Amino acid sequence: MTRPIKATVFGTGSWGTAFAIVLADAGCEVTLWGRRREVVDAINTTRTNPDYFPDVELPANIRAAHEPAEAAAGADFTVLAVPSQTLRDNLAAWAPLLAPDTVLVSLMKGIELGTAKRMSEVIEEVAKVPAERIAVVTGPNLAAEIAARQPAASVVACVDEAVAQRLQAACHTPYFRPYTSTDVIGCELGGAVKNVIGLAVGIADGMGLGDNTKGSLITRGLAEATRLGVAMGADPLTFSGLAGLGDLVATCSSPLSRNHTFGTNLGRGMTLEETIAVTRQTAEGVKSCQSVADLAGRHGVDMPITETVVDIVHHGKPTLVALKELMGRSAKPERR
Repeated sequence: MTRPIKATVFGTGSWGTAFAIVLADAGCEVTLWGRRREVVDAINTTRTNPDYFPDVELPANIRAAHEPAEAAAGADFTVLAVPSQTLRDNLAAWAPLLAPDTVLVSLMKGIELGTAKRMSEVIEEVAKVPAERIAVVTGPNLAAEIAARQPAASVVACVDEAVAQRLQAACHTPYFRPYTSTDVIGCELGGAVKNVIGLAVGIADGMGLGDNTKGSLITRGLAEATRLGVAMGADPLTFSGLAGLGDLVATCSSPLSRNHTFGTNLGRGMTLEETIAVTRQTAEGVKSCQSVADLAGRHGVDMPITETVVDIVHHGKPTLVALKELMGRSAKPERR
């Protein structure tokens, strides 16, 4: 009799917890690592995550651990679900503890500040593992809906298709349908750029603008992501799939989206500091918008919506001024 697959999830936030539920429902033995001992104790004693899903009973095959070495031991899959900008420091501490042949799985949708590296590149560099042992899970992944076991699809990407298929099998449930891809670059860029466009659409909502505006931002935002992806060697078709359009639509249309909600508050006139103060969870696009803009600059790609979001979020440009400048750009063919 074969033993069950062992999976470790580093991070007890909303998406880490939701994906742990998916893995457990698919039959894996799951360990959730948490930094805060009180959260770990609550998961083990009450079978709930009180900070994010107090009303969701966690499967019996999920346990929580506070010590990283205990959590990491023997994991077939090591899932990383921490804020993008904290990955490097956290992984440097965890890397010596990882099981020798574990597959490292990124749930993060961001670009590292300063280096403009994708999360899989940071993992490869810090953990010193080959790209064939690094996978990415991305797509329309609103955590609360998945924790409630509502039907959803996603993409599991790895340059080694066999590894992607192994992870696909490990997280396939009656409500969570993963598809495989070998286009890691495209999948990661789709997830990172959609957060920025989610901010833009949220700002438009907060300003009281209508569906024409939002439809235009979504479509032109997808064009920006595709242009950047093609310049970096991604398959343009990836951006019309779950990792691109699917994720973008979910983020830009749902009040459950952190980035959309953050943008809405900015559009209503709140300052960046005020918006951060009322936002409980990490909105990856807030920091990654600058990283995405830097990445676009390095590859000579024009991303005006992204640049507008950077101006509003980090340079304090008034939303009405930014909108006027964006709409006042010179006319051009759609496919350019």
